Amino acid sequence: MRIAPGKVVDGRVELDAELPEGASVTVLALEGDETFEADAETEKMLLEAIAQCRRGQSSPLKDLLAEMRSRE
Repeated sequence: MRIAPGKVVDGRVELDAELPEGASVTVLALEGDETFEADAETEKMLLEAIAQCRRGQSSPLKDLLAEMRSRE
């Protein structure tokens, strides 16, 4: 996973980084001066998840969603 900041220009998202052609992306749009904050435990979890992705230890989203639905 990579985080690539950018902005909307003429209705299109322009990134400040290069991503490979065909990369799947998710856009989070901040409203006003809104920020994202995470407690220490959440930050640790997110950093570990990023490290797992870099090591190739990831699962397809459909598998994750199926697992989450089975816990309901």
